[in-house]
Amino acid sequence: MNPWIQLSIDYANQRSYLDDLFKVYPTIPDGIREINEELWKNIENSFKSKNNKNLIENLVKLDLFPIKDSYVAYLKKDKTASLRNPKTISRLAGRLYEMGLNTIYERCSEPKETNRQIGPLFRRWLSSKSLGVPYLESTEFLATKENAVLDAGDAEMMTFAKKHFNYKHNKGLDFIARFNGKYVIGEAKFLTDFGGHQNAQFNDAISTIKTKHVNAVKIAILDGVLYIKGNNKMYRSITTKYKKENIMSSLVLREFLYQL
Repeated sequence: MNPWIQLSIDYANQRSYLDDLFKVYPTIPDGIREINEELWKNIENSFKSKNNKNLIENLVKLDLFPIKDSYVAYLKKDKTASLRNPKTISRLAGRLYEMGLNTIYERCSEPKETNRQIGPLFRRWLSSKSLGVPYLESTEFLATKENAVLDAGDAEMMTFAKKHFNYKHNKGLDFIARFNGKYVIGEAKFLTDFGGHQNAQFNDAISTIKTKHVNAVKIAILDGVLYIKGNNKMYRSITTKYKKENIMSSLVLREFLYQL
């Protein structure tokens, strides 16, 4: 087995893994979403006057619609759809009247889901120079041969990797660095549960390290439930099918990079 997988499993099962991981992913939910006062006043007036069309049209302007319904996204994207689909508008409005204004306000102002906040946290951790090297934009990164981490978004990193490392996978990256003259690329994921979306996140990271003919060291910086020993699919995958790949926790990333 790749020693970095083993080290990550050992860390997760023998040390204060979650306590230490909080430095990388301090997933504190945001405060309630702010709702524009004028827009909320329009919502209140539409609700009280039972104006279904205006009620829905105003509510879809908010970041978070108060009920989960497969048709809401369409209404958000096509502003004229409410005119052509009165039955859909009436159906949604009926559910809203049952909820009441107070519940509607609570639902619309709920904090963002923790999982949706995770993405930027890994880069924020990198920007604090937690790896002990400069965090540089592409021009500066290319201008030096010293150890450094590239400061860029996932799309920019993908473009950079395609240009410099023959990276042909159509997927953004979370990490590009140079250590001891070697370039390293990878994705970072915090896998908070088993199944569904989390399995897709795991597969995304694996597909990146399985990309062929890349002129760089490929790694998957994975944290979370995949290191829990047992019969779960992720643990089985990293200890059998992918046991030779460079998969590791962010908490052992620094050691990996310096030994290159």
